[in-house]
Amino acid sequence: MSADRACGRRRNRWLLKPSAVPAIMGTGAAVIGLLDVVGAVFPAFRNGRMHHMAAVFPGTVSSLAAATSVVTGILLLMLAHALKRGKQRAWWATVVLLPVGAATQIVYRHSIFGVIVSLGLLALLLVHRDQFTALGDPRTRWRAAANFVGLSAFAFALGLVITSAHPASERGTPSFLDRCQHVLYGLFGVVGPVQYTSDRVNDMVAYSLGGLGLLIACSTGYLLLRPARPVAELSEAEEERLRALLARHGRRDSLGHFALRRDKSVVFSTSGKAAVCYRVLSGVMLAGGDPIGDVEAWPGAIEQFMDLARAHAWLPAVVGCSETGGEVWTRETGLDALELGDEAIVRTADFTLEGRAMRNVRQMVKRIERSGYETRVRRVRELTENERQAVRLAADAWRGTDTERGFSMALGRFGEEADGDCVVVTAHKEREPGAPHPELGDLRAVLHFVPWGEDGMSLELMRRDRAADPGLNELLIVAALRGAPELGVARVSLNFAMFRSALARGERIGAGPVLRTWRGLLVFLSRWFQIESLYKFNAKFQPEWVPRFLVFPNSRDLPRIGFAIMQAEGFVTLSLPLPAAVQRFLPGRASRAPHRQGAGYAAAPTPAEEEDPHEESRVA
Repeated sequence: MSADRACGRRRNRWLLKPSAVPAIMGTGAAVIGLLDVVGAVFPAFRNGRMHHMAAVFPGTVSSLAAATSVVTGILLLMLAHALKRGKQRAWWATVVLLPVGAATQIVYRHSIFGVIVSLGLLALLLVHRDQFTALGDPRTRWRAAANFVGLSAFAFALGLVITSAHPASERGTPSFLDRCQHVLYGLFGVVGPVQYTSDRVNDMVAYSLGGLGLLIACSTGYLLLRPARPVAELSEAEEERLRALLARHGRRDSLGHFALRRDKSVVFSTSGKAAVCYRVLSGVMLAGGDPIGDVEAWPGAIEQFMDLARAHAWLPAVVGCSETGGEVWTRETGLDALELGDEAIVRTADFTLEGRAMRNVRQMVKRIERSGYETRVRRVRELTENERQAVRLAADAWRGTDTERGFSMALGRFGEEADGDCVVVTAHKEREPGAPHPELGDLRAVLHFVPWGEDGMSLELMRRDRAADPGLNELLIVAALRGAPELGVARVSLNFAMFRSALARGERIGAGPVLRTWRGLLVFLSRWFQIESLYKFNAKFQPEWVPRFLVFPNSRDLPRIGFAIMQAEGFVTLSLPLPAAVQRFLPGRASRAPHRQGAGYAAAPTPAEEEDPHEESRVA
C-alpha cells in the first residue's frame, strides 16, 4: 500500500458520510446548546473540583459569562434545525458561536470537557464545510411575530427556572408571583423583588434575564426590519412566457391555467419549452399540477426544479399532478407517488338530464327554475366593468371563511383583460326588500371557469348567496354544461374529490374490513373537511373520474408536506398582520404595478370553499 493511500485512509477516518453530516452536526449543536443552557442555569452542573479557578476571574466577568452561556445555548438550539438542512448561514453562525460557548465553559463552569466538546464540533464543521452550501429560505415578516411570541414564552419559562435554581436570601422564600415579577422586570433590564444569597448570584440572574430580553429584542427587530424578499411572485415577463406555453400545450392539463397564479414562482427548462410553478412553505418546495409546456421538455424543467430544491435544502413535492405527470416525476427524480383523489370531468356532448341516474338533478333544476331564477353563460370579456365588480364583491361577501383558500386548483383573481377567455356563469333573481347584500343587485350565485386549452374549461370558483334557495350550484353547473357547446367547449373539469376511489370501493358489497375502516375514517373527517359531500356532489353529473397524485420523497416526509399543502390551500394561516403604524416604517413596501392588483376577489389572493354542504369548491 502506498504512503499516499495510507494517509488518505487515515484522513477518511475523521470524515463522515456526506449525506449524514448536516444531521449529525445539527444534533451536536442542539446537544451543546442544551448543555450550555443547563450548565449556566443549574449550579449543580458546575465542576466543583475546579472552583479554585474562580479566583482567576472577577465576579462580574463570571456572571457575564453565565449570561452569555445562556444566550449562546439558545442560539445554538435555534440554529440546529437549519444546520441539519445544510444551511450556509447557519454554519457561519455556529462556527462563530462555538468558540464563544467554549470560552464561557472556562470562565463560568470551569469545564474542560465542555471546551473539548465545543471545539471538537467546531473542528468537524470546518472539515466538512463543503456540506453546508444551502442558500437561505425566502423571507417573510410573519417570522418576526412568531419569533417574538415563541422566544418570549421560552425566555419567561427559562427565567422562572433561573430564579428558582438559586437559593434566595434569608429574608424569606419568595412567592411564585414574586418570581414572575422578577423575571418580567429582568427581561427589561430592571432589578426585581427577589434577593439572593450573594451579589454574584444577583448579578448572574440579572445578567441572564437581561441577556434573554436583549436576545428577544434584537432577533425580533432584525427579522422585522430586514429587507423583505417576496415568498413568491410571478413577474410579468414570466407570466407572458407561461401564457405562450399554455397557448401551445394548455390542452393537455386541466390545471395548466392555474400556473398563472401571482403568488407562485416559476423555473423554466434550459430550452424554455417547459416550466414548473411552485411555492415554498415551511421548507417544502411545493409544485402544483403537471409541468407547463412540451412533455418532451418536462425532464429539463424538473431537473431545474430539483437543482433549486437542493441548492436551498428544500423538500420537493408535487400536489395534484396527472398520471402522466406522476410517471415523469417519479422516473426523473426517483420520488414516490400517492393517489390523492379524482378529478370529475364531463364531456358536454354526452351530457343529458334524461334517464333515471339524473332524476335527482333534473328535479332540483326544474324546481329552482320554477322559483324564478335566470342563468347567463358568458365569456369574461363580454361582461361590463360593473358586472365584473359585482362578481368580485359577491365572491368576497359569500365566502364561508375569513381566509381565502386554494393553490393548485385556484386562480385567485377575476375579470382581468388577460383572462378574458375565462367563462362566468351567473344566477339572477330579484331580491326581496330588506334582503342582505342589496349592493349586488339580482346576482345570487356565480361559477368561474378558466380555459383548458381551446376546447375545455376548468372550474375555479363556486359561490352562492346563503339566503338563496338550495340547488343553485346544480342549476349553474347544468347551465354551464348546456351552454358550453356554444362557446366551443367540449370538456368541463368540475371539482376534485379527495380519496374518491376509497369512498366508492368502501361502500360496495364485499369491501374488506381495512377498506371499510378507511372509508369510515374519511366519513368521520368529512364533518370538518368536504370529502364525502364533495364526492357525492360531483357524482350527480355522471362524470369521468381522472386520478390525481401527490409526488413526495419519502413516507416520513408526508406530515411535513401535508402541513405545507394545508398552508398553501389556506387551511392553516401562520401570517400575523402588522399594525399600519409599523408597516409604514418597514422597508421594501413598494406597491406592485397597478394592472397587477385590485383584480382579485376583493383583494383576497385565493378562492375559498364554503362551509354550507351545498357550497362545493374545487378543493376538498
